[in-house]
Amino acid sequence: MPGWRARGGVAPHVTRSIEEESLVKLSLRLVCVASALALAVLGAPAAASAWAPASSATIRPGVMTFTGASSFLGGAGQCTANFVFTDASGGAYLGQAAHCSSTGSSTETNGCSAGSLPLGTPIYSGELVNGGIQNGTRIGTLSYNSWIAMQSAKEKDANTCAYNDLALIKIESSQVANVNPTVPVWGGPDGLAAGASATGERVFSYGNSILRGGISALRPKTGASLGEAEGSGGWSSQVYTVTPGIPGDSGSGFMNASGNALGVLSTVELAPVAGSNGVGTLAKELAYANSATGLGLAVAAGTTPFNAVPVPPAP
Repeated sequence: MPGWRARGGVAPHVTRSIEEESLVKLSLRLVCVASALALAVLGAPAAASAWAPASSATIRPGVMTFTGASSFLGGAGQCTANFVFTDASGGAYLGQAAHCSSTGSSTETNGCSAGSLPLGTPIYSGELVNGGIQNGTRIGTLSYNSWIAMQSAKEKDANTCAYNDLALIKIESSQVANVNPTVPVWGGPDGLAAGASATGERVFSYGNSILRGGISALRPKTGASLGEAEGSGGWSSQVYTVTPGIPGDSGSGFMNASGNALGVLSTVELAPVAGSNGVGTLAKELAYANSATGLGLAVAAGTTPFNAVPVPPAP
């Protein structure tokens, strides 16, 4: 496993150095001040018409998720949701990275040994104020975590342990009417990519780290794939985007040039290319989830088709 890798969620409950803790606290204080000033496999639900309008949905790809507490200031780890998923019975799920519920340090990248909060943990969503500072909205519970699944199965494959980084939030019945599967700005996904991205292939993402201070222009990202991560066995691609993914973007979804769901932002890389990101291969992660759960999980298609040129949401 070449290079230096670290998980990218913003997790106050993880032990940090004094310098790191000070940086995060300073960043959040600046964010809060700015906010105060500003405030002075293709799936479908049981009935596609049940999706909320993309323009008003509060549960969708790109929303901030908070795990371990109801707010970031209250101790929650903050990540970005990737895609909406459905199961064979019509249940709705929101994806995030498995490491978003980690109980260890940010450099613990082996999912077969790293600790996680248990299944059933409440998950909240929100934005800079509601969720960042005040309590977010409870949207569901942690219903699948690849780390927990691998440890239960006593997984031995080194690549699977290192790169399988997907978790699913089962949306509560009272919140299903607020869900839309469309990726903001880009539209889609239109399907599920078959595997890791090819070298030079253009990629598209939407990160929503709390450290970005709620600046919407910094959320959509595009860039290029550096190809399958060396030695990953097809489980991961390295990508470089403008701007690179940072802590809090972790878990966000990546689409390929065809608008298909490619993967989940998992790690921040310092080598071989500084500022690149490790993106887990969603097709392999989803296949593992289906094998472990038997739920018949599939990626839900966006109500607005993908377009490499930013598009407005469908009504």
